[in-house]
Amino acid sequence: MNEKTAILDVQMFGDFSVTYEGRPVSFGKNTTTKAMKLLQILIYYGEQGIAREKLLNSLYVREELADAANNLRVTAHRLKKMITDAGLPEHEYIVIKKGIYRWNAPVPTVVDARKFYDLYMEAEDCENPAKKEALLKQICGMYRGEFLPEISGDEWVLLESVQYKKLYSNALKELCDGLIAKGEYEDALLYCDTACRLYPFDEWQSTKIECFLGMKRYKEAMREYKDTAKLFFEELGISPSERLMSQFEQMSSQLNHTKPKEIQEIQQRLKEEKGQGGAYYCNLPSFRDSYRLVTRMLERSGQSAYLMLCSLTDGKGHPLEKPEKLEILSEELQNTIQHCLRKGDSFTKYSPSQYLVLLIGTNKENCGLIFDRIRKYFAREHRSWNKYLEFYVSSVAEVENLDSPIQFRSEDGGWQ
Repeated sequence: MNEKTAILDVQMFGDFSVTYEGRPVSFGKNTTTKAMKLLQILIYYGEQGIAREKLLNSLYVREELADAANNLRVTAHRLKKMITDAGLPEHEYIVIKKGIYRWNAPVPTVVDARKFYDLYMEAEDCENPAKKEALLKQICGMYRGEFLPEISGDEWVLLESVQYKKLYSNALKELCDGLIAKGEYEDALLYCDTACRLYPFDEWQSTKIECFLGMKRYKEAMREYKDTAKLFFEELGISPSERLMSQFEQMSSQLNHTKPKEIQEIQQRLKEEKGQGGAYYCNLPSFRDSYRLVTRMLERSGQSAYLMLCSLTDGKGHPLEKPEKLEILSEELQNTIQHCLRKGDSFTKYSPSQYLVLLIGTNKENCGLIFDRIRKYFAREHRSWNKYLEFYVSSVAEVENLDSPIQFRSEDGGWQ
């Protein structure tokens, strides 16, 4: 094989590896050095390149260096030697022009993540059902795990990783929905097995159960449900979602109760949308009304209730302000709260970086356990996310007092 036909095959999903002419390329045992991180960044951005300032921010954002630019030059020099020492052809792999750093290999460089994205975009625009299904199968087959998991704590990796996971989830759902609609349950199971292994807490098991039910393999469906329920309880201390519970009911015999037509129609209009399990999310004005109603009820029942404030920080106790990162983490926190709490709990988004949770019938000690459960689920895939969460809690009876760590002021908007 010569350089004209050779390619540099780079895997970034699930692990980082490079193959040249069919053989693995080793850059050493430590894959988290600055030189290795620079290599991964340059290969990922490829010919389009990356601006020096953005590169410096990606490599040294957490470090206080007197001369980060000089450190980058030293790292780039070290990387060039690493590349040739690894057995790749002699070449000027790093090109710097007008403040832009570019990857410049003598052979085509194929990056699985980039190919994955291109295929996803092609599938989005594809109007031929058979071709689209083939593309979706290829996309789902390419996804081997998180994007660059060994450096998942780096901000640029975190942002890309969340987006790739979202694309994978979208593609998998569309693929499985299509396969199930055609009765091709075995194929759907094949792709769901991978998703359950990669993301055991994202409840792809419910799609597997749907397939088992479709094939009338009720024992396997029930076993899948029990295994999933056990996993969620033992690992996270929470119950399965509404969808899984509904499937359990479908597998179990139950009595049908007849209701008068009028009340039945009213109830149908009042019911939540299907699939909205876990804690009840409402907007701030609705949450305020619920809070006031609960306060009145507590005066009569003597039951306890606590208000929890969950805040996203920059990891150092300061409010998280970076828009892109805040959007991703805020969305994940909302999903986490909804998933981890009981149906009787309600919550709302109080600010871009804060959520309020109303916990009824608990005590102060349990509030700490509840937050631990939220934090554990929030960081289930990225352990470094632990540091981004803080919480405060007050008894509902104390919230109005000046001594409470949670205060509501009219200028905050929406709470008066």
